[in-house]
Amino acid sequence: MPPEEISWLRRGACRSSDPDLFFPLAPTPLQEARAKAVCATCQVLEECRSYALRAGESEGIWGGLTPDERRRTRFPEGWRRPAAS
Repeated sequence: MPPEEISWLRRGACRSSDPDLFFPLAPTPLQEARAKAVCATCQVLEECRSYALRAGESEGIWGGLTPDERRRTRFPEGWRRPAAS
């Protein structure tokens, strides 16, 4: 990651949290809720979310979104069109 692209990381509410909270081996609803609660107080939430969507981050909580939530944001239902026959 280029430093200029992630300079916002130093201001993230997660910077003093345990990384396992945001990148657990086996996520649970409680863990996700705890991570999202940290994100909800973050001053760089939008930068974090935008980065994760642009970079295609496939793991962890980024910008208050789980991998599934990011996937749905990037590829909303019905985004694919059937191939022309």
